[in-house]
Amino acid sequence: MIRKYVYGEPFDTEAVTEKTEISGGMPSHGEICTEDGFSFTLEMDEEDIVYGLGEANRGLNKRGYCYVSNCSDDPNHTEDKRSLYAAHNFIVISGKENFGLFFDYPAKITFDIGYTKCDVLKVSCETADLNLYVIEGENAYDIVKQFRGMIGRSYIPPKFAFGFGQSRWGYTTKEDFRKVAEGYRSNQIPLDMIYMDIDYMESYKDFTLNQENFPDFPEFVREMKDQGIRLVPIIDAGVKVEEGYSVYEEGVRNNYFCKREDGSDFVAAVWPGDTHFPDVLNADARKWFGDHYRDLINQGIEGFWNDMNEPAIFYSREGMEELKEIIRKYAEEEIETIPVWELGAAVEGVANNPEDYKRFYHNVNGKKIRHDKVHNLFGYNMTRAAGEAFERIDPDRRFLMFSRSSYVGMHRYGGIWTGDNKSWWSHILLNLKMMPSLNMCGFLYTGADLGGFGADATRDLVLRWLALGVFTPLMRNHSALGTREQECYQFGNTDDFRGIIETRYRLVPYLYSEYMKAALNNDLYFKPLAFVYPEDDFAVRVEDQMMIGNEMMIAPVYTQNAKGRYVYLPERMKFVKFTKDNQFTEEVLEKGHHYVEIALNEVPLFIREGKCIPVAKTAQNVESLDTANLELLGFDGAEYELYEDDGVHKDYENPENYRTLKK
Repeated sequence: MIRKYVYGEPFDTEAVTEKTEISGGMPSHGEICTEDGFSFTLEMDEEDIVYGLGEANRGLNKRGYCYVSNCSDDPNHTEDKRSLYAAHNFIVISGKENFGLFFDYPAKITFDIGYTKCDVLKVSCETADLNLYVIEGENAYDIVKQFRGMIGRSYIPPKFAFGFGQSRWGYTTKEDFRKVAEGYRSNQIPLDMIYMDIDYMESYKDFTLNQENFPDFPEFVREMKDQGIRLVPIIDAGVKVEEGYSVYEEGVRNNYFCKREDGSDFVAAVWPGDTHFPDVLNADARKWFGDHYRDLINQGIEGFWNDMNEPAIFYSREGMEELKEIIRKYAEEEIETIPVWELGAAVEGVANNPEDYKRFYHNVNGKKIRHDKVHNLFGYNMTRAAGEAFERIDPDRRFLMFSRSSYVGMHRYGGIWTGDNKSWWSHILLNLKMMPSLNMCGFLYTGADLGGFGADATRDLVLRWLALGVFTPLMRNHSALGTREQECYQFGNTDDFRGIIETRYRLVPYLYSEYMKAALNNDLYFKPLAFVYPEDDFAVRVEDQMMIGNEMMIAPVYTQNAKGRYVYLPERMKFVKFTKDNQFTEEVLEKGHHYVEIALNEVPLFIREGKCIPVAKTAQNVESLDTANLELLGFDGAEYELYEDDGVHKDYENPENYRTLKK
């Protein structure tokens, strides 16, 4: 059951698609206070588990820390960070009572979940202008499915997006991309996509190409497609201020950019230098910006990734003037001791300064809205601009789209990647724990930068991370300029990398089928063990093993130098290890605790008793997979209902998409 409570004058985020009648009175759970802002306070039972918050730090169970939904451009994802790139304000309390809470509030909101007081959950925000949805159900899983139905169907990508992708900030010329393609194809490592970071553009200008490096871009796109590889360019949030640049001139002429209070276009420095932000909360501006994706689609592009859309600000003119004044004071005045910490904080604080988000406005239905009041909606609406444009450009075709910043509602238009992680072992585990939380908030097409974006990767870390990435819908190796090159052919003994990537392609029929069932049925692709085994007290507390679909459990290795790991089986399962050369081993293990050995070049998974999964022979890209002749792994006598469509169009409801396979 879903109840909606309205406080003040909420901004319509359009996160919810299902009409819900407004309830009178107060929620039956917790206490509401609307004096001096808004707060919801709940005394938690000792055994309560709190799920949700999507892209958030720490564990699957969110108890014991404080989280702030405030979309932030912060590449250092250490345990103390309270805000990451996204704002997903949905939580589920699971215990003696089971209920979910969605705080539909587009500005900064704090979730203190047993941090200040260990048994108290407190959700607070600056103004009492929000919609609160209270969802009651039989258990956490039921509540999540109700919420998913309330917010609309999750984004469905084209099938090629389930292949492996290679990316790196720094690929600049045709030869750079050809070198990557050659590195994979010559080593027979499957590959479907090469991503284009900002260096493909002319002076970092959206929807442009460096003509010196790409004089005939459509021909180069065809060259890559002839090898079974698609190019996927990045689009940033800021539009460069430059006379003669058509996107800039159109935006200025039609008032499509965010404004200062005095009506002038707000200026923020990002990669191109001075930029304006498209006012994507304005329907006309959103249509205009979205239609520009056609500029690259017309040249053969079938997918994009949206970046810097918190929006990130390196500095504003106002912020830089304030910094100069501070530096000038210390430079010109005679001071015995310069307060270096204060000075350092001032320099560091010029980027993504909260004051800058108060300096520009959106025009929403003729009303001027200060940005900080709706800050968490920018990335959502930038990606919505693209999604709505795709419907106009080619309504029957699916396009690949994922974003760095997001809010609930964006899940209908694209997926997300989890941003600028590091080549740290702890980030493999963080990647794993985020996946079901993101699914709970509607984001199914998700993944992390495999191998880590920042810092220097090691061979063993990349192999272990890829073995987890085999199971994430978005499987992409991405790294930063200046870090160690980490393409799969860079580390020697390439057979090990080939075997892991080949395992992904062998599993695509199952992974794609389970993804589609989850999307079409408002279900989860990744599930905590607690959702499948709610009566098993040990399984309920496991956070480093996850269920995928209805047949499979995964338990990746995430520590260096480990020869294997301990796993808990909530039921009898078949333990399968994929190795190189299309080989695998299988062994039935009884319910309980086990130590399993897993070599660096192996991909482990567990198949539930009475179940089976389809696997294909490997191929160099998704389109080359033979799905007519599938092998079934698992238990004899089991059946599997396979979903398969053409992977391109949107004929999702066709009963011919389903067929039953028997082992």
